[in-house]
Amino acid sequence: MKITEDNFIVQMKKGNEKALEYVIDNYAWILKTVIKKHLFYLPNFYDECMNDCLLSIWENIDYYDSEKSSFKNWIGGIAKYKSIDYVRKYLKDLENENIENINLSVDDNTLKEILSKEVSEETEKMLSSLSEEDRRIFKELYIENKDMEEVSRDMGLNKSVLYNRLSRGKKKIRKEVKDVKGGY
Repeated sequence: MKITEDNFIVQMKKGNEKALEYVIDNYAWILKTVIKKHLFYLPNFYDECMNDCLLSIWENIDYYDSEKSSFKNWIGGIAKYKSIDYVRKYLKDLENENIENINLSVDDNTLKEILSKEVSEETEKMLSSLSEEDRRIFKELYIENKDMEEVSRDMGLNKSVLYNRLSRGKKKIRKEVKDVKGGY
């Protein structure tokens, strides 16, 4: 069967590898563009991230809904979030690197600052749908790593109220991320 623009999604859902080849031939430029934008300072991760994106497209094609977004937007969202995951992984690896193996340079610190800023901006975007007080709760718990008792005391709220607000906030964030990713 010949794979075309009209049938490649159906064929991917059926497990036809030729359909994935069609995606690579016709849509890889979108993935490359998004990956290079977000991993501009980390070119060593381009290929690995591209492979992860393609694997994710292949494994999650059943979640694609043409009524929610175009295929281009959907794979662009996948590439964006995979790229951000690679930036986070790089930053985490920097933090966990053995002190004896570290060769400090100004460039590495600058890169770390740029990447940290990029992750912070993405985090702010994710939290932007929440109220100011809910954003504060999320930041204190998940960014500043405070425990529930401490946040409860700082904010003058019962733990049960905090748990409720966290639950509602997580649902709101999941919905927004799902909408941005096009169902991914």
